[in-house]
Amino acid sequence: MTDSEIPSDQRAGEAAKTAALLSAAREALERYHEVHTDDDGALTFRHGEVPCAVQAMQLAEGLTVLSLTCVVAWDLPDDDTLAKSAAERAGQGLFGTLGVVRTGKGMDVTLRYAFPAEGMGATPLSTMLMLVVSTASQLRTELLDTAGGQDRPGGQDRV
Repeated sequence: MTDSEIPSDQRAGEAAKTAALLSAAREALERYHEVHTDDDGALTFRHGEVPCAVQAMQLAEGLTVLSLTCVVAWDLPDDDTLAKSAAERAGQGLFGTLGVVRTGKGMDVTLRYAFPAEGMGATPLSTMLMLVVSTASQLRTELLDTAGGQDRPGGQDRV
């Protein structure tokens, strides 16, 4: 079914549910972080040195999820040992999927996690979000230690 085939009242209901879920996520995150709302409605914040974004979407009737993406590190050396370390760590995680993307500047690493969040209270919601972002920060530390903390473009010692 295309967007034009979906009744407008159903689209409005989906929009209201995702907006309410993002509002709840914002409230949960503001316990620990300064949170910004982007033009597209996504929430952005930093957990230590790790930038993160939260989006809400309704996958099906009654299934509204939060999707959290954290950029763990970027412009890491394109090194097979480092890629292997990231791949091994990816298999150990419970809260998120680790992604490694090779770019012209090296490797970028992200952590993504999506979960059904509709109806969650503020405390369980903040617990879930903090489990993911704290995992991202821990991964960042481990990867930078493995990479040797080499200087990065733009004068940043650690990326």
